[in-house]
Amino acid sequence: MGSLVGFVQITGNLLSTFVERRFFYCPKEEHPRAKGREKPQRNQAPDLYTDTFKLTFMLHMGRVGMVVHTGNLAVASRRDIQDFYGHALHQVQNLYRAASETALEKGLFFKRPYIPYPKQFSFVNDVGYLKGINPLKNHRILNAIEITHLSLNIETNQIGIMLTSSFMQSSQSQVSQYMKRGKEISKKHIDILSKTLMKDDIPSPISPNHAITDSTTPVFSDKLMMFQVSLLNSAGFGNYATAAAASQRSDLTLNYERLSAEVGQYAQDGAEIMIKNKWLEEPPAAPDRDQLGKGLKRK
Repeated sequence: MGSLVGFVQITGNLLSTFVERRFFYCPKEEHPRAKGREKPQRNQAPDLYTDTFKLTFMLHMGRVGMVVHTGNLAVASRRDIQDFYGHALHQVQNLYRAASETALEKGLFFKRPYIPYPKQFSFVNDVGYLKGINPLKNHRILNAIEITHLSLNIETNQIGIMLTSSFMQSSQSQVSQYMKRGKEISKKHIDILSKTLMKDDIPSPISPNHAITDSTTPVFSDKLMMFQVSLLNSAGFGNYATAAAASQRSDLTLNYERLSAEVGQYAQDGAEIMIKNKWLEEPPAAPDRDQLGKGLKRK
């Protein structure tokens, strides 16, 4: 996949530019510079991923990047910071669009469920439209918004399985067991979400033939792998929250809350591993007034 090499290079250059521009503000504002994460351990190691997975992962991270930059832009008040995140959002959007076009052209885009176009609009006439928890009563068929979120969360969990599997086979520390647990959680969530679709005779999204290789050569540091999974945990948690808010059937909302709780516990356990190994940097915090009042320095 020749065009993929160009995408990877563009993505790397784009991320380097983001990091350099962010660090530009640190000395200017007299802020301490974050230590950041390590680079890959081996640049000449055997390939751990197939080209199809690389492209699919870039699409997923493009979605995450657009959400993150949009959120940062929405809370920024200074013009220069708004310009920074606005430019970053534009660049990620262009990259995502190009990657999407390549995936569609090569038949590698996730194929989501199809429903026919409605012939006319209608109003909800019964409160039963919102119900779905009672197993003794028939619930209504899923609507387009609910199908979209179920499909998207199945896709992200499929990516999670592939990524944690690759990290699991290339790590020889406790991180490997953490990745194995993450893979099992993703499998479980896919099963729950897929069954919800199948109950209404709606097929699960069909993933492209992406996979990982059988290489066990360490490529990434444990710190970098843990950081990447923590980022995906945050994105998954946000996806579930958005899906719960958008879904109008009560059983779906309850399911997303249950799945979110499991992701939250997994993320907390990961944070504890990072803290134990001194990998988790502390963000700026407000002064501890009680400690200042006692004349003690905050540790």
